[in-house]
Amino acid sequence: MSVDTIKALQADHFGRWKNREAIAESMIPQIGDLHRENNVIISVFGRALVNRSVIQILKYHRRVRMIAGDLSVVDTFPILEMVKDLGLGACQVDIGKIAIDFREHGAGQDLRAFVEKAVAPGVGLKSLGEPRDVVLFGFGRIGRILARLLIEKAGNEGGLRLRAIVVRKTTDGDLQKRASLLRRDSIHGPFEGTISVDEENEAIIANGNFIKVIYASNPEDVDYAAYGIKDALLIDNTGKLKDSEGLGRHLKCAGVARVVLTAPAKGDIKNIVYGVNSDTISDADTILSAASCTTNAITPVLKVMNDEFGISSGHVETVHSFTNDQNLIDNYHKADRRGRSAVLNMVITETGAAKAVAKALPELLGKLTGSSIRVPTPNVSMAILSLNLDKAATKEEINEFLRNVSLHSSLGEQIDYTNSTEVVSTDFIGSRCAGAFDAQATIVNGNRANLYVWYDNEMGYSCQVMRIAEQIAGAHYLSLPVEG
Repeated sequence: MSVDTIKALQADHFGRWKNREAIAESMIPQIGDLHRENNVIISVFGRALVNRSVIQILKYHRRVRMIAGDLSVVDTFPILEMVKDLGLGACQVDIGKIAIDFREHGAGQDLRAFVEKAVAPGVGLKSLGEPRDVVLFGFGRIGRILARLLIEKAGNEGGLRLRAIVVRKTTDGDLQKRASLLRRDSIHGPFEGTISVDEENEAIIANGNFIKVIYASNPEDVDYAAYGIKDALLIDNTGKLKDSEGLGRHLKCAGVARVVLTAPAKGDIKNIVYGVNSDTISDADTILSAASCTTNAITPVLKVMNDEFGISSGHVETVHSFTNDQNLIDNYHKADRRGRSAVLNMVITETGAAKAVAKALPELLGKLTGSSIRVPTPNVSMAILSLNLDKAATKEEINEFLRNVSLHSSLGEQIDYTNSTEVVSTDFIGSRCAGAFDAQATIVNGNRANLYVWYDNEMGYSCQVMRIAEQIAGAHYLSLPVEG
């Protein structure tokens, strides 16, 4: 290769990069205007572009190549410009999927007509109305991630508004410490925005959201109406109360209308895996459970596999990051093995996730067993699904089936797909899907299949909780183009 050829290639690649960079820069104000003025969220294959940087926008486009082929802002920018003029209401428009659909199925068609058809259900949609008050009862790992998500989505009309968090007061300086934990996170990075503390009014101000910090030891100790909170959705992320009697204590408080538990519930409380059985939520359900992170990761994959291939039996092994209920160093613990150091050991333990699947997917009742190994990583877990199928399949058939599910089904928010030979657990930190299917790891032998599903057991699960909350509040966006 000659020097002139190398120089020409250098100039060509850098020139094309600068062109894409300039296009992404011009997209940002249009994405922001659509969000603020029309309640329209622009996304690329499920990744929202609102409040994203130029580099993030370009990276979201680049990652599509692994599941649907090359995609560039050159492809999506014309679609964005058309979308802004179509009079859309509150909805989420995936300009990446529209671009790929047009490439694959739009031969001989006019792009504008194709786009208008894809987003037609969103034209003239009404706003989401008044925002729904939300209270976080507890402010641990899940509580703080939920706070970040609620604040992130608070820029548009309607939706959900975080009004208060309820915690037990510890020591002097408690408020500053709570704010600091929201501001800084060793796993998920710094908070995107600004945070200050109002000591006089005992509140945290995050991106302009006034969040009252209420100190209480028991659910019934709080009168939320006294803080201007009404008809609130309370999300209990303490994990201490798990049955109707215990969680019902929240409903006795003025200002609280419904309760969602971020843990598996006991008794007759519905355990909801969003996307699988969320259609069973009714107005009469004042208490709901969002099940567990593992149940949310595996149930969508198990559902589609059962629908397509049938599952006669199976075993779920979870390789799970350690959690706060384990000891950092060896010490007494009431549970078997969990007293041994979490940061030094792999720890065999129990999981109820496999049995809990049947609460969201009754057709698998009695067909699954499960166990878990806690490992010395702080976040991101894996579920290994060892399934006996009703009909034989090949690795290629299963991988292609799950790829299509991730792209073209109503479970696209729940099932992500990767075909990389190089991904490891840290690559999924921040993943907002319930679980990401790893196609490279699939093993199939006739009727027997081993499937591997990664999941961010903090962020991915919290996003599932948010989807339940948005459905309850009537604030879940219509996704366009509409999938199967």
